[in-house]
Amino acid sequence: MSSNGQIKILFLAADPSDTTRLRLGQELRDIRERLQLAKERDRFVLESRESVRPGDISQAIFDLEPQIVHFSGHGTSTGELCFEDLLGKYQPVQPDALAALFELVANQINCVVLNACYSEAQAKAIAEHIPFVIGMNKAIGDQAAIAFAVGFYKALAAGRIIDQAYKFGCVEIRLQAIAQHLTPVLYTKQNLVSPVSEVQQIASIKSGGVSNAQSINLNPGQRGRILQEIESLQQQYDLLSQKLSRLRLNLAIESGAAVKFQLEKQIENAEVERTQLTQRIEQLENSLQ
Repeated sequence: MSSNGQIKILFLAADPSDTTRLRLGQELRDIRERLQLAKERDRFVLESRESVRPGDISQAIFDLEPQIVHFSGHGTSTGELCFEDLLGKYQPVQPDALAALFELVANQINCVVLNACYSEAQAKAIAEHIPFVIGMNKAIGDQAAIAFAVGFYKALAAGRIIDQAYKFGCVEIRLQAIAQHLTPVLYTKQNLVSPVSEVQQIASIKSGGVSNAQSINLNPGQRGRILQEIESLQQQYDLLSQKLSRLRLNLAIESGAAVKFQLEKQIENAEVERTQLTQRIEQLENSLQ
């Protein structure tokens, strides 16, 4: 989040002229509308870049300094994302190339949304550096892609945290009676979250009444992944605690009623998020026992 409490979203769109046309403009309009209708609409800044070429990505990140980067466009079955060349034609970008870029800006970006077909490989690569990354595990139609985006940002604008907003996006697809609600997948830093993460499966088994003789034994790889997630969550907890301290200090010195109300709401949301992080860390620590 930026120093003034705003959340900046960078919407990148690429629809090469030699590929099937997509309703990217409709997706952008629907996201903008949902953010503008939100009670806390002043917290969100949405900027877009269309007909994006590979070299435009880093420039847009430099210009806006976003916390969320959203790509809408095409993806190939081999895991490449499709950007545009100088003539507006299809130009693929490999997963490791895009991941290398996000590694360099990992200190400022918290979430990447790849609303494109077959973008799971890209999401997995980027999640080595970025806390939350959403991709698609197969082809996804325009209607489902737009529905997911609407549900995701509608939930974010209502104060939900990212993994909850992801679930609302999937539910939005179901509400539209589209059978693609399992296509979006959420990755956290080096750990798959959806549909059910390995850690959640382990915790479920350990708390499900299985006898000690039958309880699951963690192998070194599983234990290592759990410890990595705990470390990542602890870092998020520490950053959130610092943010709460700043918000409370600002509230103590602020005299305007409207600003005080906004600060109180931000503090309330941050406290809820911190409690959820605490519960998640405890769940993971219990799974190691």
